[in-house]
Amino acid sequence: LNVSFFDQFMSTTYLGVPLIALALMFPSILYPTTTTRWLNNRLLTLQSAFINRFIHQLLLPLNVSGHKWATILASLMLFLISLNMLGLLPYTFTPTAQLSLNLGFAVPLWLATVIIGMRNQPNHTLGHLLPEGTPNLLIPMLIIIETISLFIRPLALGVRLTANLTAGHLLIQLISTAAFVLLPLMPTVAILTTTVLVLLTLLEIAVAMIQAYVFVLLLTLYLQENI
Repeated sequence: LNVSFFDQFMSTTYLGVPLIALALMFPSILYPTTTTRWLNNRLLTLQSAFINRFIHQLLLPLNVSGHKWATILASLMLFLISLNMLGLLPYTFTPTAQLSLNLGFAVPLWLATVIIGMRNQPNHTLGHLLPEGTPNLLIPMLIIIETISLFIRPLALGVRLTANLTAGHLLIQLISTAAFVLLPLMPTVAILTTTVLVLLTLLEIAVAMIQAYVFVLLLTLYLQENI
């Protein structure tokens, strides 16, 4: 039974086609396409308004030099939020529940922010490793601690997203299994359990959107430190 609960996080195939490939291609339909018309359709107008509002909020803490990251950050946000929401549908696969995929996003983007900081302002970037006014005896220890915390950042990004999605999916499956088992035995308890399941599903929808936003927001804060 324990193995079957974790089967939902395995990359399965359907008719010989890996579901992770279909899931990774799904967000491409959400990206707005350019058009030569003066008035766009309602869907494109809604997408553009959402993306413009999101970019405006995301770039508030950034300097002007960081605004060139708007496209990649908005694309990453749409990609993560669509995959997170896709995993809440039945008979679907959630790629963002895999730590390898999340680290594949977190490590290169975090490394890009560090490289930008080392190239543009190396003294300021290295200065983060040692707070001002540190006693001489604590300097070696603080440098080691700050260096470790710097390299833990991408791991924390990937683990946070993976842990939240995995825990939510497991909890939904546990409660749904309990409701299915209790239905012929105690219908009243099963109805209450189903109500909890519906509320938990609504909470997971919010978690899916919030975690995608937090992932991109933390990358923005890391970028701000290095520009």
